[in-house]
Amino acid sequence: MKLQRLALLGSTGSIGTQVLEVVRQHPNKFTIHTLTANRNWEALADQINEFSPEYGVICDSSHIDDLKKAVQTNTKILSAKDALVEIVRMNEVDTVLNSLVGFAGFIPTIEALKAGKKVALANKESLVVGGEIIRDILNEYEGTLLPVDSEHSAMLQSIVGERPENIEEIIITASGGPFKDFTAEQMKSVTVEQALKHPNWDMGAKITIDSATMMNKGLEIIEAKWLFDIPVSKITPVIHPQSIIHSIVTFVDGSSKAQLGPPDMKVPIIYALSYPDRLELDTPRMNWGHTHDLTFAPVDYARFPCVKLAIDAIADGGTSPAILNAANEVAVKRFLNKEINYIDIPKVVDVSLNKWASNIELTIDNLLAVDKETRAYAAQIN
Repeated sequence: MKLQRLALLGSTGSIGTQVLEVVRQHPNKFTIHTLTANRNWEALADQINEFSPEYGVICDSSHIDDLKKAVQTNTKILSAKDALVEIVRMNEVDTVLNSLVGFAGFIPTIEALKAGKKVALANKESLVVGGEIIRDILNEYEGTLLPVDSEHSAMLQSIVGERPENIEEIIITASGGPFKDFTAEQMKSVTVEQALKHPNWDMGAKITIDSATMMNKGLEIIEAKWLFDIPVSKITPVIHPQSIIHSIVTFVDGSSKAQLGPPDMKVPIIYALSYPDRLELDTPRMNWGHTHDLTFAPVDYARFPCVKLAIDAIADGGTSPAILNAANEVAVKRFLNKEINYIDIPKVVDVSLNKWASNIELTIDNLLAVDKETRAYAAQIN
């Protein structure tokens, strides 16, 4: 495996910092070309001083002077609006690992694929919002798309060497988050602090809230549809509190494959970066000499309506998934700011989906417009 030059978008977040842990373990396999952050210039400066990339990008331009003063390398510091697009197109970049949060990751994903890059995707919104567009780009250009999500990595590992027509069903597992046993009545009084305490994973605030509402599972179902070209009707979400089995694929002969392991995002990260090879990783292993309880239960759509909203949105097609995503991002932000209650998150999404028409022509410009309009509308829903 030759040395890969990485552009790491969102390097100071949970995924980004774990990518750098992988790079530290394999300095002869990966080198950092670019590091980017939204506004955490202090952490970005520390990363730049350690890895000496060619470029550092701080998206919040108000911190560019702070970053330049803190950087002690010859790294070029940028903060232009289109800097990320310029970076992912560069010939010197082999792989783009996109761990940006939200719709902001969409344009860099498509531009990297058009430029023929390998994209290791941890930004689920790219596929949720524009999966159909990305599928067409993959058919037209030479870019490669590999998932970083643990569930989709598990699916990929289970179907390698299999014919797509032999897949009968994909079972996508969910921990159930902190409220899997809560009643609908208990959910009315959920606090921000409670929702941010995930039982198994250490993630950023937005994705942690998505896990609590299980919107993340709905988004992942949409992702799986586009990644593996499989109908949503063949993708089944189940609650698996232990987070040991990350996904299961059942085939037409009745057999199933699953990928298992302790919850650790570095495993899907290194698989996406090294695919189709595997590299050694210093991470916990399962002890199969011990007793393990692995349990499964169906998803209760009444208590977790966000999952059904996502399934319905992809069934509607068009711009519905983009509306779903934009409304959810706004609702989560409003909940974190304590403007709305936890149970209001799906309400904001539902009202937004019913407000906007979904049969608009699916173009990048229209998606950007729908995203902007939906956000403005969702911010006002009471």
